[in-house]
Amino acid sequence: MIKFLQTPGKVKKYVLGGLLVFICLAMTAYLIPGFTSSSSLGGAPVGVLAKVGGNEITVQEAQQAANRMARSQFPNGIPAAAMPFFTQQALQTLVTQKALLLEADRMGLKATDEDLREFLHKSPGIAPVLFPNGQFIGQQRYEELLQQNGLSVAQFEHDTKEQILLMRLESLVEGSATVSTQEMMQEYMRRNTQVKFQYAVVTYDDVMKQIKPTDAELKAFYDKNQDRYKNSIPEKRKAAYIAIDPSALASKVQVTPQDLRTYYQQHIDEYRVPEEVTLRQIVIKTPPAGPDGKVDQKAVDAARAKAQDVLNKIKAGGNFAELAKKNSEDATANAGGVIGTVRRGQLPQEIDKIAFSLNNGQTSDVIQVPGMGFFIVQVENKQVARVKPLEEIKSQIEPLIQRDKATTVADNLSRKVEAEAKKNDLQAAAAKNGLNVVTTDFVSMSDSLPGIGASPEFMQALFQAKQNDQPQLTATANGYVVFQVEAIQPPATPTFDQVKQRVETEFKSERAQALFAQKLQELSDRAHAQHNLTAAAKEVGATVKTSELVKPGGQVPDIGSLNGPAAVVFTMKPGEISGPITAGRNGIVISLLDKQEPSPADFAASKEQIHQELLGQKQQEAMALFASNLRTRLEKEKKIVIYKSELEKLSKSLGGDQGE
Repeated sequence: MIKFLQTPGKVKKYVLGGLLVFICLAMTAYLIPGFTSSSSLGGAPVGVLAKVGGNEITVQEAQQAANRMARSQFPNGIPAAAMPFFTQQALQTLVTQKALLLEADRMGLKATDEDLREFLHKSPGIAPVLFPNGQFIGQQRYEELLQQNGLSVAQFEHDTKEQILLMRLESLVEGSATVSTQEMMQEYMRRNTQVKFQYAVVTYDDVMKQIKPTDAELKAFYDKNQDRYKNSIPEKRKAAYIAIDPSALASKVQVTPQDLRTYYQQHIDEYRVPEEVTLRQIVIKTPPAGPDGKVDQKAVDAARAKAQDVLNKIKAGGNFAELAKKNSEDATANAGGVIGTVRRGQLPQEIDKIAFSLNNGQTSDVIQVPGMGFFIVQVENKQVARVKPLEEIKSQIEPLIQRDKATTVADNLSRKVEAEAKKNDLQAAAAKNGLNVVTTDFVSMSDSLPGIGASPEFMQALFQAKQNDQPQLTATANGYVVFQVEAIQPPATPTFDQVKQRVETEFKSERAQALFAQKLQELSDRAHAQHNLTAAAKEVGATVKTSELVKPGGQVPDIGSLNGPAAVVFTMKPGEISGPITAGRNGIVISLLDKQEPSPADFAASKEQIHQELLGQKQQEAMALFASNLRTRLEKEKKIVIYKSELEKLSKSLGGDQGE
């Protein structure tokens, strides 16, 4: 199918990366019911997480979708701990997506090859990946890009057709959304109403400063909350260990010429430099075909003549870059026609063949690319295909070999040390191999240890082992450790003196919260009783301030955004006093001074923008409700089945826990 992209037509604008993410995330904007609302059955086919109608969702499919979702959030590396979450989200997305596709099929919606062509031709945006400077990168590079994203051409194009169906279904559902003039007017008034108000502020920090508990009060608090402190001193362990660090062994490892040759031959494809050319171009465009499929031949002839005239000036000694700036009709003109460095297959075949036949500094004749225009290209640099010789990259691969060999040495050494420690003891094993034994004090799981550092892997192994077990080996992020548990200090309940500082912090926090709420309520009650916020604030020791005229979402000192709880001020009348309002670590009571509503006469200028925004909200709500109702119906009809046993198995393998 992709061959059509190289055929005559308008410049194709299509962002590969964006669509790949869209394929995974298209439905996550909608309300997706949770797993517990679906049928959860055992007896699942192996490797199948769910079934929607007759379509199965496999573990592989969910993991591929999860990886794409995760890469969009963590482009520099996906944390392992995040994968259970992304996998479950991906499964929810796939279930809802397949439910919508099932409904689209029931409604008779279709997506043909022609629909796919039209979709790719008309997709908005530029094309920096597939069409740099409006030119297709070539079938080979296209397939490589898909492979890098875990997709085949067939899978990608199948998924894109499914997205076309989803978009058509979405269009039908969202078509029912409407926005009335009254709704737009109400939204306009809401957005543009301004208020000015007086507000009294009670701060949590000021209340906290007033709390000065006695030792007797703290001891009573400790006694009352014994369960809170029970076993709050964590288990600690004393260990003896031998750390084996591969990096410390690297200097003792010899890299031979044969090692270099072997590694080089095994990785030779990594050192291949493909044939490349660095080009400039001048483009004279031709008009597209009309509705009847015919092209204006006079306009084509005029474009050809202009291209030939430019070429004649180049042959006469004209500067290619300057002529490109003056004459080229594409995005590279401002840069003097610079395309950059390209490989075979990245240009239209008419240009590709000629560009790679030229030598450095040579300029082509006028090249016609049907449907696009006339091109003149100049080769600035040509790089023949070659393989970097070993001598050129020796300094790069020697440290890699050294690291690998050191790791192998460390692995073998650690197993040898473990065996000798079990046979004799840690001290004897260390002495025999020129290593040291480190004996710790009692340590907790969060401690950092000499020669190991902060190592969750080692600490987990240490706290799972039993006292007086034989020495055992565990791997860490930086090497290996052979260790033995010498003593265990079980969890303990601290005495009052041991935990006094924590008790004081918690006592003051709880007391401050109660006094803060009490003082804020007292401020509100006095202000309402006296119809005077200033007087009430003075009585309770609160600070009084006055705002500027602000709109919804405006920022006010000590309050923050008026999109939060303080937005109640927009529902008040001048002279009215609010109830208690919590704004972060502050509490406020508001007295409205002035309220200025916009003139309806100015509504017309904002009408279209407000209409689009409200319509978008209603369309999303309509689609969310449709998706939710569809899932509910299909679940009742037993057409959606989540295989809980397979899901739990997958979650455990990823290190997660699938809850109810």
